[in-house]
Order: sequence, then structure tokens, then C-alpha cells
Amino acid sequence: MAFQNGRVMFEDFFPTMIEKLGAEGFVKELCNGFRLLMDEDKGVITFESLKRSSDLLGLQGLSDEEVTCMLKEGDLDGDGNLNEMEFCTLMFRLSPALMQSSNELLKEALNKNGDV
Repeated sequence: MAFQNGRVMFEDFFPTMIEKLGAEGFVKELCNGFRLLMDEDKGVITFESLKRSSDLLGLQGLSDEEVTCMLKEGDLDGDGNLNEMEFCTLMFRLSPALMQSSNELLKEALNKNGDV
């Protein structure tokens, strides 16, 4: 983790993880990360569980507003929490390298089918 212009910047290790673990292993690790952050009673990542776990992420002292923003970023169904699919989707979206490679794969697939 580094700071740039006063903002927290994360190094994107996901492509390396996929290379070393394979796609299945990578998804398994994402799911392990979800379980680490989730509220065990509710089975989702809640405001409280994320706030409690912020130290594990190296994000000590996050404000309530920052935690809320993190949840909103991935909350696709609007319930204020992150289920496992929302969490994994968010993690994928936050990786520039994965988004670029998936975009390239999509374009390649569409070109092969003559759709582009």
C-alpha cells in the first residue's frame, strides 16, 4: 500500500495470484477473504464487520463515512451489505489489470464470433 496525492493506493497483485494459483485457486482465495471480513452470524460483510476488520486490511482509523463508501461501492442489491458474489465482483472490478484482460478477452471472443 502506498499514498499518492493523499489517497491510499494499492498494488494490484491479482494477476500474479491468478498466474500462481490458477483461476480456481484465485476465486477460492477471494472467498477466503470474504469469510475473513464477514459477520459470521449474518453471512455477509456488514458495516460493523468491515469496520472491525479494517485493521486486518492495514486501514486503521477508517472513518464511518469511508467504511460506508466501501460498502456502497460493491452493494449491487442495495441492502447495505456485501454478499460473497458482490464482494468477489467488487474485488475483480478494483483490479485494473483484470478488467483490462477481461475486456481484451471479451473483444477477442466477439471478434471470433463476428459480432464486432
